[in-house]
Amino acid sequence: MCRMRNKRVVITGMGIWSSIGTNLAEVSESLRMGRSGIQYCPERKAYGYRSALSGVVPALVIDRTMVDRHTRAGLSEEAQYAYMASRQAFEQAAIDREYLVSNECGIIFGNDSSARSVIETHKIMEEKHDTGLIGYGSVFQSMNSTVSMNLSTIWGLRGVGFTVSAACSSGSHSIGLAYLLISQGLQEIVLAGGAQETNYYSMASFDALAAFSTRHDQPQCASRPFDRDRDGLVPGGGAAALVLEEYDHAVSRGATILAEVVGYGFSGNGSGISTPSYDGSVVAMSRAINCANITPNDVDYINAHATSTPQGDAQEAIALHKLFDGTHALISSTKGMTGHECWMAGASEIVYTILMMQGGFVAPNLNFQNPDEHSKGLNIATEATHAHIRYALSNSFGFGGTNSALVIKNGQT
Repeated sequence: MCRMRNKRVVITGMGIWSSIGTNLAEVSESLRMGRSGIQYCPERKAYGYRSALSGVVPALVIDRTMVDRHTRAGLSEEAQYAYMASRQAFEQAAIDREYLVSNECGIIFGNDSSARSVIETHKIMEEKHDTGLIGYGSVFQSMNSTVSMNLSTIWGLRGVGFTVSAACSSGSHSIGLAYLLISQGLQEIVLAGGAQETNYYSMASFDALAAFSTRHDQPQCASRPFDRDRDGLVPGGGAAALVLEEYDHAVSRGATILAEVVGYGFSGNGSGISTPSYDGSVVAMSRAINCANITPNDVDYINAHATSTPQGDAQEAIALHKLFDGTHALISSTKGMTGHECWMAGASEIVYTILMMQGGFVAPNLNFQNPDEHSKGLNIATEATHAHIRYALSNSFGFGGTNSALVIKNGQT
């Protein structure tokens, strides 16, 4: 898969808007402290959810000093999060709009739904039967490509531009595809990431699957990746953005290299639409490791997909044991703090991992108190642990059997 790779791909900027912080410094502190962003949300219970838990993302205001009124009308909730994350990422990469207008930059973002605008449009039509009452921006908010189309317009991006809709692997695949395009010399800079809306319209169908935790009396203990007593995931969201750049291009403009993307692996399970597979997980991880030209023993940290579901965590634990038994890699799932950020998760967890690399620590796998038969042999970090991370692996697995794995290398080594 990576035999034709001939250019190095580095990360020169990051941005985040999440339940554990709305800038890199806040998020880094939350990761180190094991601070949860999960809360009880009574409006979900009133709407009819079984579970009233969510990773609560701070509201934001995008005003005319940032984006003109005409464009703001087309920004969905997740596109707003993504805009704020992209501002941070471009700023850290020392890239301004003048540079973007003068140079070609692409965008690949993960987003697999945009519920609020669709539902609000339906309500208008059902009540008023008049399309003239639907706002101008509704179509741009409701399309799955809402993030990539809006950010392309706002930033004046003229390179590759599309959205990856691959369930909970969307953000990870976006980074992987950007990596492939840059490594093949087809782009020099790509803004990649993932975004997830957090309004209660967007998650009712998941709640219907009884996929969510109902541990209402202990919201911050509800997301329990790999723990024996887990009873389901907690939804979260926000957005994460990363500037990926060809190495020589980054060096020539004096950019600070935060990390290097050295491996991307993917696979499909080819089985039930919501059934996880340890075989598929092993294939994706193995391909990413082989692509990076390293061995499992070179991996220092694994940011696991583990969402706190009984079946999914078990299958990933089996896969991790198969590949990493006897190695030194520390493992944690940051979803114990954030909940499952869905379409955003594969991108945000790369941001989280790079922050750990920079800080010299591994964030705790929150609420891991009792291992089950599959997780008992894993080297899971139960508290913030000092660690020098040279190579890290990040896993993302989604409905439809889509699996993605990324290997990143510390930019400071």
